[in-house]
Amino acid sequence: MSVFAKATAKRSARAAWTGLAIAGVSTLLLSACASGGTPSTETEEPGEDTAGDALPIEAGERALDLKIGTILPQSGTLAFLGPPEEAGVALGAQEVNDADSGMSLEVVYRDSGDTTTDIATVSVTDLLSQDVSAIVGAASSGVSFTVIDQITSAGVVQFSPANTSPDFTEYEDAGLYFRTAPSDLLQGEVLGTQIADDGNSTLGLLVLNDPYGTGLAAATKESFEAAGGEVVAEELFNTGDSNFDAQLSAISAANPDAVAVITFDEAKVVVPALVGSGYPGDQLYFVDGNLSDYSADFAPGLIAGSKGTLPGPKLEDDFRDRLLGIDPDLADFSYGPESYDATVLIALAAYAANSTDGADIAKYLRQVSGGSGDGEKVTTFADGAALLAEGKQIDFDGASGPITLDEHGDPTEATIGVYEYGDDNKYTRIN
Repeated sequence: MSVFAKATAKRSARAAWTGLAIAGVSTLLLSACASGGTPSTETEEPGEDTAGDALPIEAGERALDLKIGTILPQSGTLAFLGPPEEAGVALGAQEVNDADSGMSLEVVYRDSGDTTTDIATVSVTDLLSQDVSAIVGAASSGVSFTVIDQITSAGVVQFSPANTSPDFTEYEDAGLYFRTAPSDLLQGEVLGTQIADDGNSTLGLLVLNDPYGTGLAAATKESFEAAGGEVVAEELFNTGDSNFDAQLSAISAANPDAVAVITFDEAKVVVPALVGSGYPGDQLYFVDGNLSDYSADFAPGLIAGSKGTLPGPKLEDDFRDRLLGIDPDLADFSYGPESYDATVLIALAAYAANSTDGADIAKYLRQVSGGSGDGEKVTTFADGAALLAEGKQIDFDGASGPITLDEHGDPTEATIGVYEYGDDNKYTRIN
């Protein structure tokens, strides 16, 4: 059973997320409530619609040349996510350009690297010098935090397909930051609940010490302990570390029923070492940062029976084929749908605004996603652009789901899938 979560439309800086699980029902309702105190005074930001009314759409033909950039991982510890994400962007751009809507979309692809390098800053500097209106990326929350101020202070939209740190929700981004990936408050709740539901009473955590890793670990721990479990080991490591002996020894000494491996590419090192030390390979739990095809990396059957979580609905065969049409060598499709949706939403927002200015695009992004509560459902750029040209409101539902951005730029609806590894060390969706 997949877990479908819908967040409320309004959250405060002190919002507390509460998951309600009902036996036999595959829905988590995430609700938020303020903890009290004096409300702060906030100015309206480009991404907000404080009046709750949809902005007007100008009818008529468009003649727009839109240029966007990407900072997606071509190198570093998340490099396996780069190909599907760039394919998603390329597919979206192709469909925008094929729509004959009066809009042309150019994409400039650049590397994000990881937090051990300054590649993202160099890439962003280059993209801003080329006058892009929006930047898709980064995949890593830690990398995005290094460039978000640089991007948004330039009046450019930043739209990540994969950032999951909860810290972005209330970040001071001038209303220019958006994402199609849900907060790790949701993935952590699903992961912790899954581990407990599998009959595990104790849990070890191996955690990347960055905003992604610590945020996801905290949410997983809270969910697992709420289900009656106990976290008996929580070991941190830093990006760039190559020796994990101390962390793995501490986890082995605690002898937990299960171990959640909250890492990026480091899983290729720590997982064989952990299993090689005698820990059962079927008692491991992976996350979106390392849920990958390990058939070429691990001995056959090394992690057979282990599980993992990944945001996103079950990938439709048609969309998979469309991505393969862009990149026939794709072996992983993680965050491809979210990257496609980010690209199409940027284009639709520019079309709705009849402008390629970043602030103007931001004003309409929530609206074209259905966040204003009005608009005709569309699933393609072509259909959306046709309605916008008639002056009508739209609500884009994408390959990653309904999306429906809130005033913070977060998706209010998301699905988390549960996957299991087979003897070939490849994963398939089970819930």
